[in-house]
Amino acid sequence: MKFVVLAILLTITFTVQAQMPDPQYPIVPDFGGIYAIPEAQKYPDTTLSYQVVVDVTQGVEKPDQLNPSLNNIARMLNLHGISGIKKEQLEVVAVIHASATPVVLADETYQQAFGCNNPNNELIRALSEAGVSLFVCGQSLLARNYYDYPLHPDITISISALTVLTEYQRKGYALLKF
Repeated sequence: MKFVVLAILLTITFTVQAQMPDPQYPIVPDFGGIYAIPEAQKYPDTTLSYQVVVDVTQGVEKPDQLNPSLNNIARMLNLHGISGIKKEQLEVVAVIHASATPVVLADETYQQAFGCNNPNNELIRALSEAGVSLFVCGQSLLARNYYDYPLHPDITISISALTVLTEYQRKGYALLKF
């Protein structure tokens, strides 16, 4: 009996996995993979432009892991892309601070601090190439003793995360927190 139940569970698992489509990356190649949902009845309005400011605070448990918040920004862009929104219709700003701050470090600094290369380098580059403006909070850099160290070249230092968030919300950007 146990064998029959196990065989059924394995068959269901492999059938579901076999039906899973390949992820798509319409705006950010290789990151934030998403899937078409043919049955979806609600899609973003393709006649609108979208302005989004993302508050990135989540760090990682292990330094060799990709930051899930940055990957979610790629997913958000790709979800809009698969829905018919062009890259030119998206204005996205991300401000990185709190426990997410180390993701902005250049490899040499990241290597010294964590013993491995920064796994987020290519993702940061891909987000920048997709048009995302990436800021790091200067206050967080100072508080974590990273201020004088080299950063990823696609990162801009801001006076603070709070000022970036309030400025862009005042400009009408929708706030997302990852």
